[in-house]
Amino acid sequence: MLGQYRELQKVYASKTAEQQADRKIFMLAAAVYVYDYTAKMVDLLGPIPFTTAGLLSTNGGDYLASSAKFDTAESIYTFLLDDLKRISTELNGITLNSGYQKSFQTQDFLNKGDVTAWKRYTNSLRLRLLNRVSDVESFKSRSNTEMAEILGNTTTYPIVETNAQNIQMNVYDINTDINSKGFQDGLESAGWFGNTAGKAMIDNMNANNDPRLPILFEPGASAAGKYIGIDPTATEATQTALFNAGQVAIYNRYTLSRNQFFPGILINAAQMNLIKAEYYLRTSNDASAKTAYETAITQSVQFYNGILALTNATGVTGSTKPAAATDASISAYIASNGVKWSSATTSADKLKLIATQKWLHYNLVQPYENWSDLRRLDYPTLSFQVDNANNQTLPPVRWTIPGNEITYNAANYAAVKSTDNLTTKIFWDVK
Repeated sequence: MLGQYRELQKVYASKTAEQQADRKIFMLAAAVYVYDYTAKMVDLLGPIPFTTAGLLSTNGGDYLASSAKFDTAESIYTFLLDDLKRISTELNGITLNSGYQKSFQTQDFLNKGDVTAWKRYTNSLRLRLLNRVSDVESFKSRSNTEMAEILGNTTTYPIVETNAQNIQMNVYDINTDINSKGFQDGLESAGWFGNTAGKAMIDNMNANNDPRLPILFEPGASAAGKYIGIDPTATEATQTALFNAGQVAIYNRYTLSRNQFFPGILINAAQMNLIKAEYYLRTSNDASAKTAYETAITQSVQFYNGILALTNATGVTGSTKPAAATDASISAYIASNGVKWSSATTSADKLKLIATQKWLHYNLVQPYENWSDLRRLDYPTLSFQVDNANNQTLPPVRWTIPGNEITYNAANYAAVKSTDNLTTKIFWDVK
């Protein structure tokens, strides 16, 4: 992706000032999309080659000159925040050339040429990154100031606020290249452990009558309608016996794996309100935090209702398509003892409520966001077996740099080698 973006920059730089003005919207939109995924890579790996990466074509094929340095995770985040702020301002002042407006609409497979949607994407991404670094001492002031600026003036800085505004790649025709036909293999072909429900999540959803439970999961074939999850701390024999007995719940095939119209999710309304809830709690605005928290829950359930409504799933043996959650079930859930805002009396406990809803909402649909917030907030507290057969006995806190990068960019890799392990936290993981 970065290599393609650098080629786009190269072509754009060769144009006249007038031609650049006509085509600027393509560059702004491309940058936002690339920055979203750049941040995801930083959240997984820490330092990565970025500012000088992808320049082989620009450098005329000079391989040695194109070996890219590793930028620190902090410097990349700083750059992304700076440039997204610039892009936000430029989008507010842009006027599309009528000829290129149609071209942009045709080529923009994400937002279909909707400049306002690109504004929402840009500022929502800013909020996500600003909130992620909110506990880092060197970013605290910036985080609070810019989040306040965005949330205090959503006319100038529009964000995603409703599910109708979600930033996602919709599938319109499964016979085109944009479809989710591969979701079934991606989830179901990994063996029995690939599509099974975890005990912690199932227990939480059962205890609170979560209306998303039947939409996201199916009971085991012999579980008499009960939702039972796999305990990762149980022995292999216990786990296997439970599964072989048909007791273990699986991810719902109607909603997820066999839903060929499942959209590609980038930013959604529930996510934004959970970020707002965290920000308002942090800045001692309890009433606004409560409103954002409860709005997020409602939007999350409605989001999964909408995903279910898209399904064209077939061949789902031993199961029936679940019904959509009702408004009454959502209200009852928000008022339940394990969920309601008033059940928490301290800021720490209220943050746990928010963290739990992030975990439930992101689920396997937004795995990058889910793992990042699990590491950053250290909640929910999940238990795992200690694997003494490996040097890494517990789940890692980051990924390591891929082998090809180490082999072919050895000189630059040497600068980050000492931190390239599974136990060195990403810079925003300070708790």
